[in-house]
Amino acid sequence: MTHRTFDVPVAGGALHAGEWHPDADGLPWLLVHGVTASHLAWTWVARETSDVRLVAPDLRGRGRSAPVGEPFGMAAHADDLAAVLDAAGVERALVVGHSMGAFVSAVFADRHPERAAAVVLVDGGLPLDLPPGMPPREAIRHVLGPTAARLEMRFPDAAAYRDFWRSHPAFVGREDPLLDEYFAYDLIETASGWRPATSPATVEADSLDQNTGDDIARALDRMPRPTVLLAAERGLRGELPPLYPDLARVRRDVPGLRDARRCEGTDHYSIVMSAEGAREVAVAARAVVGSL
Repeated sequence: MTHRTFDVPVAGGALHAGEWHPDADGLPWLLVHGVTASHLAWTWVARETSDVRLVAPDLRGRGRSAPVGEPFGMAAHADDLAAVLDAAGVERALVVGHSMGAFVSAVFADRHPERAAAVVLVDGGLPLDLPPGMPPREAIRHVLGPTAARLEMRFPDAAAYRDFWRSHPAFVGREDPLLDEYFAYDLIETASGWRPATSPATVEADSLDQNTGDDIARALDRMPRPTVLLAAERGLRGELPPLYPDLARVRRDVPGLRDARRCEGTDHYSIVMSAEGAREVAVAARAVVGSL
């Protein structure tokens, strides 16, 4: 695969971005990763789409964009995406967002509808069922659980971090060089050891805005571009129920959605970070492009 990286000036610093298949013809895809991920989460999709130009940033506060701080929130990330497209020389793209990146993608399509041809939400982008009566910050920590705890940990080297992920229920038994590369990329060296690039404060700020902010509510209400949801069969730790257990209810509650369907055999991670999941994402994205 042809893969290059480039930097994009934004408020507070420079985003790091990746691009695959830069010479491919047709409508490019803008890929937006999840809350503690990086653009390398899309490597599996890149393997399935050699005929499509793919542009994918590390969102501010993540990956090699970790030094870029505030402003956080869905609108700030959405405006960063417009800057990434400008830097890549892309006028209009299919937007594919995973997890928190799906929320960002929905807001991007609302704030910059002329830049988004359509949107594919991958196991995210729509309101989650938070525990009733729980204060928003506590509810977010409840949902994120071990994800947030991991960000406080320190590791002696990349191998130790990879071993940590080997025990995660969603990754048990998965030996894949692309996973090795992805997890190694996530680390930043500190005086006390290596840590994940994303900080807990960054995750909390974005997660609060994702689930309680006006920007996502407005975007889902207006939904100006054709939008579909591809939902995983299992949750963040390979468990049942998944994040979106009732797709009939999703269709009813979000009438602007063009479609919502299940990606069988996947969890919240493998729906993009596996050959099987990436293949389904690519099929769904191609179908949307073909319908435009």
